[in-house]
Amino acid sequence: MILTKEKSFYRNFFSLWYVLVLNNVILLGVNLVDNIMLGNFSEAALSGATACNQIQFIFSQFILGVGSATVMLGSQYWGQKNCEKVKSVTVCALIVGMILSAVMFLLAAFFPEGILRIFTDSEPIIEEGVKYLRIIKYTYPVFALTNLLLPALRSVESVKIGFWVSVTALVINVSLNYVFIFGHFGFPAMGSEGAALATLAARMAELAVVILFMVFADKKLSFKLRDFKLFEGSLFRRFLRSCLPVMITDGLFGFSTALQTVILGHMDAAAISANSVASTLFQVLKVAAVGSAGAASVIIGRSVGEGKREETKEYARTLQVIFVGVGLLTSAFLFFLKDPIIGMYEISPEAKSLANQFLLVLCVTCIGTSYQMPVNVGIVRGGGDAKFIMRLDIISIWCIVLPASFLAAFWLKWPPVWVIACLNADQIFKAVPGFIKVNFGHWMKKLTD
Repeated sequence: MILTKEKSFYRNFFSLWYVLVLNNVILLGVNLVDNIMLGNFSEAALSGATACNQIQFIFSQFILGVGSATVMLGSQYWGQKNCEKVKSVTVCALIVGMILSAVMFLLAAFFPEGILRIFTDSEPIIEEGVKYLRIIKYTYPVFALTNLLLPALRSVESVKIGFWVSVTALVINVSLNYVFIFGHFGFPAMGSEGAALATLAARMAELAVVILFMVFADKKLSFKLRDFKLFEGSLFRRFLRSCLPVMITDGLFGFSTALQTVILGHMDAAAISANSVASTLFQVLKVAAVGSAGAASVIIGRSVGEGKREETKEYARTLQVIFVGVGLLTSAFLFFLKDPIIGMYEISPEAKSLANQFLLVLCVTCIGTSYQMPVNVGIVRGGGDAKFIMRLDIISIWCIVLPASFLAAFWLKWPPVWVIACLNADQIFKAVPGFIKVNFGHWMKKLTD
């Protein structure tokens, strides 16, 4: 295997990677603090918010899919130094994002109980979830705007603003959680409603920071409201062709992750709480893989846009070695952090025991995650081949993982830890087709006109 010797490649990758990792660590740290505070308030409040956050997660996956398509197409235009086209891609993304957020808002407004019953049949959890959803639905359009403007900036290699957005969210959300959840400084103890209100304030602050950056500090994209006139019907159709496979892939991933909660939610309350603890900690540490995928997508997309095919193959080989190293480090961190983090939760001993078992499974599967996710999402999809990832996810998740998990949970009646193992098995076996595709297949596709 021939690795690249370009110092600029390593400098560019790690400068993008560490900012994206910090950004996601802080962003997911907000969710961790939410869970810890709500868990200390009541287990019903924690479970209700967790059920609602499955809806948020599905929605966010669709938005992140649109954002990924923005990076995929925008970074290729950036490689051609065509900033006007990057702005046009941003307009297309914002239009799609606003349509998606309007649909999710209306569903949450008119069918809150019906949505929550998909994830649990516990009346106390549904009651708490409805309180949380009543407020959190207003974050959907704000979240969409923020998380589509940030990928547009990332496609032109402006990533540091994401860090400051996350810091803002962390400070505001943690501070207001303390005030609203438990009722300090004269405020009533609002529980799950207080957590939702704090999240709404944090989301609005995030958007404000992004807008202020784009108006006063951005020197690359320089996107303004007047740039909506750059909308092109032909580019919008091309964007949708690139966007739809990514949206389908990420959206189906969101549904499959939500179905994990459905499966465990119909087992017992301890399994729900344990899954909330384990998945939140895992998501915080998984940001190393997410950062790898994000950085690889920008670098590979720009390189394909510049027409550097041989250099792109060399970059792909080098990146794979980096991804394996990231996976091993992530597994080690997860193993040594699991006990201290679980000890911070005020949950039942049974839930703590299950959480520990779940995390041991994730210590193994995260090595596969850290390789297959950046390879498939960062290199293959970043290089322009989104349909391969869509087919891979449909086959692995919907034809293998979910049927096997439902069988294990509801027919074979396996313990929750074995169900979790089934649900995460694809993180290991998806690495094989990803390796074959990136090393022996055709995945570099020029998407620009």
